[in-house]
Formats: sequence, C-alpha cells, structure tokens
Amino acid sequence: MISSGNRPSRWGRNPFVHTIKLNKADKIKIGLMSVTVFPVRLLMVSFFMLLAWPFAFAASFGRSEFIVDSQSWWRSFIKGSLSVIMRAMWFCGGFHWINVKGQRATSSEAPIITVAPHSSYFDAIPITLTMCSIVSKLESGSLPIWGTLIKYIRPVFVFRSDQDSRKQSVEEIKRRACSGGEWPQIMIFPEGTCTNRTSLILFKAGAFIPGLPVQPVVLRYQNKLDTISWTWRGPGAFKILWLTLCQPHNAMEIEYLPVYTPSDEEKENPTLFANNVRKLMAKALEVPLTDLSFEDREISFSQGPLRIHNPSSLLEFNLLVRRLRLKITDSLLKEQASRVRKLQRHKLNLQDLACFLHLPVTETLQEVSNLFVKDEDGHIDIRHFIIAMSTIYRPSRSMKTLKLAFKMYANEDSGEVHEDDLASTLEIMLGVKEVDLSMLFMELDGPDTGKITYDELHHFIEQHPRVVYDYLDFKDHPRKFCIRRPNACNGQNHNKDN
Repeated sequence: MISSGNRPSRWGRNPFVHTIKLNKADKIKIGLMSVTVFPVRLLMVSFFMLLAWPFAFAASFGRSEFIVDSQSWWRSFIKGSLSVIMRAMWFCGGFHWINVKGQRATSSEAPIITVAPHSSYFDAIPITLTMCSIVSKLESGSLPIWGTLIKYIRPVFVFRSDQDSRKQSVEEIKRRACSGGEWPQIMIFPEGTCTNRTSLILFKAGAFIPGLPVQPVVLRYQNKLDTISWTWRGPGAFKILWLTLCQPHNAMEIEYLPVYTPSDEEKENPTLFANNVRKLMAKALEVPLTDLSFEDREISFSQGPLRIHNPSSLLEFNLLVRRLRLKITDSLLKEQASRVRKLQRHKLNLQDLACFLHLPVTETLQEVSNLFVKDEDGHIDIRHFIIAMSTIYRPSRSMKTLKLAFKMYANEDSGEVHEDDLASTLEIMLGVKEVDLSMLFMELDGPDTGKITYDELHHFIEQHPRVVYDYLDFKDHPRKFCIRRPNACNGQNHNKDN
C-alpha cells in the first residue's frame, strides 16, 4: 500500500479514539467522590432535567414546525425559566462557572453559528445557554425527557442514512438562515460527530451552503484529566457522566470568534468556505487540522474477520477519491469488475485510468495513481484500484470485496484464484504488506495447488474467524497498493492458468 519511506503520517493521533488514564491520586479522588458527591449531583441533575420537561412540553405543544410563533409574554417567561433551570442543572454537574469570551452576534448579523470541536454530549451547554436551534439526528427527538427539550428549540432533524433526508435538512437550513432573522439562530457542529479534540476533522458543508455570514465558536474543556470526550472507541456514555460528575470542578470556556463573511468565491464553493472557517477555528484552538471526516470512522473501526489492520493508506485513498467526486456504489463496483474481465490487459497508464473511470486527467487523479506501485512503464493494475474502492466503500463487509476480487481474478473455467493474486487482494483489504498465505494453503483440504476458489476460502473463514491472526503472516505497515511478488508487478495474469 502507501510506502512509509520518508513520508510522515498525515493523520497523527486518531481523533475517534479516547482513553482515560487514571493515576493513583485520581482513583482515590474518584472513589471518595463516588460515595459522597456523585449521588447528590446525579440526583440534582435529574431533578432539574425533570423540572425543565413540563416547560418545554407546554411551549412546543401544538406548535407548527414551519411557522415562527409570535414571542408572547408566556413564551418569553418559559424561555427565561428554561435558561435558569438548565444553568442550574449544569452547575449541579460541576460546571460552576463557564468562561465566555467574545460577543455573540445577532441573528441578522450571523444566522448560523458553527461550533467546534464537537466531543461530547456536554457540548449541549452552549445550546442551553443560547437556546439556538440545532441540527440533530432524527432519533434524538424520541429520547425520553431530553427529546422534548430538543424539540423545544425547533431543531432541524436529519436521518443520516437517508440521502433525501440530508438534502431536505440542507434546504431547511437555507430557508431558516435566509429568513432575515425571523427564525432563531442555528447552532451547527460542522464536524458531524464527536472527536477527542486533538485536531479538527473535515467540516460538512451544510452550514456553509447558504453562503451567509457565520459566527465560529470554539469550545475548550480545561481540566487536566479529560473525562469529557465521548468518542467512537473509548469510555461509554455513563462512564463519562460518572467520571465527570466526580470531578470537583469542570472548567469550560466558550469563545465567540468574529463573524466570518464569505467571499464571492466561498459563496459559490461551500467546501472552500468550510475549510477556511475550519482553519480559522483550528488556529484559535491551537490544534492541527486532519483530513479525516465523519465517514472515515468506518474505515478506522472496521469489523469482521478481514477487518482493516492499518487504515492509513486507505484513508489517504478515500480522501483523494472524495476529491475526485467519484461516487462509489454497489452497481458501479459490479459494472467495473465486469468491464475488467473483458479487458485484454489490466495495466493502465494515467490516461487509460481516466478513461476507465470516465474522469478527466487531473493532478488529483495523478496523486491517486501514485498510491499504487507501477510497473516499469508507469502502469497500475486497475484491479487493485477497484479492490481499494470496494474496501473504503464497505470496510466492514469484507466478504463482498473478496467476492468482487474473485470475479476479476478467477479462472473462467475453474473459478480459482492464484495464491499471489489472493495475497495482493488481502494486502489492500487489510492495509498491510507482504502477506504470506503458506499456512492457509497448508490447512486446506486436498493437494496444495497454489490456487483456491471463493467458496473454499469463504468456508475456511467461517470455520476460522481468526484466520488473519492464525493463518496469515504479514508486516503491519502500509505500503503501495501492489503485491510483493515480482511476477505480480510484471503484469503476469493468472486468469488463464489451468
């Protein structure tokens, strides 16, 4: 895969992973707080949340989702009461004082507020302090008690797995943002997921599509022991709550940065707009940028017997594929695999690759091509490219990728794939180099022919779910997308072996 050579890692620490390391003093403190302060805090936080529910329910009952109600005296009273109740709740949770820097812009000055980094459910604090609308997962509205509080602030709900829902959410954001201050400000966490705050991941474009001024807001949790971060791999929701409520004080700072007004170019290019705001916020936070995105977490945490072991090469490939605006689907992969079977040669130069993908020759495509080991004529194996695309598209459905590879490599008569070609496929799928399949082929029934069918391999993996650890030998380092055997890079084709 990508050669490690003199090339430094562009990803740094994985932003989707968080571990809490407790020293002896921390353990003693948490032990004492657990039997004294924690039960009281938990009781008081629960009390104030329950107290807020009837206010939120009364204010949102029978309310239209598309029309802004007039701000009557009783709605103003409920809003003020909820603000006091929620601030009291956070105070009981150990957030005794919250340092607010800068000046919040009005809705007419900046209809959208972008907040980062997003690292925890405690990020709800600035929402409850401002009562801004938010963009929230559809299922959040169904949560007991908390769901009613979310509905009160008139969120824009989105069903992440539904593309039409995402489009409708963007249109609703545009409609509200362009209302001239009629609707409340929308507070958006453009990262789209929680991270450990060590870097800023790529921003989603939704907040920037309207092309209107936004106000960036940065959050800082300043305790030395980070009990706040709630990531995809790390302590669960209750453990985070327990450890945070066991801290004597939870220091937090909210900083409102100056309103960012987009240029004409940024208005036409939401991605550029988002990236420039992200750079500004990273500078204020003094953290690096990383080119990882919400979708990359699936590559980082793939599951299954053939899960990705070293994702760095595939993450880089995924980034470049996004820049190419190459939309990967099941039908596209099947169509490409069928076309590959009909090719007289599988080694393509840059122009051939562009033609195969129906893309122009660009600098980005050149970068993609450079990820793959080339032969002496500068050609890459298009089958390696398709396997890599399938892996980033469905990282936890590795058997589908394996079946696709067999479709491209297998002998037409016997359905067998040569050992070298299987090793090449697994190196790409696992993100490793120099896969040795000797032990696996020795365990197969029958004579060792150096070939295997998909059904034989599928059955073997079902019988041996730890196949990667027990029967494969490899180096857990990224390399270029090519197998290590000399004949594999010479363009030798095993499809016609008898």
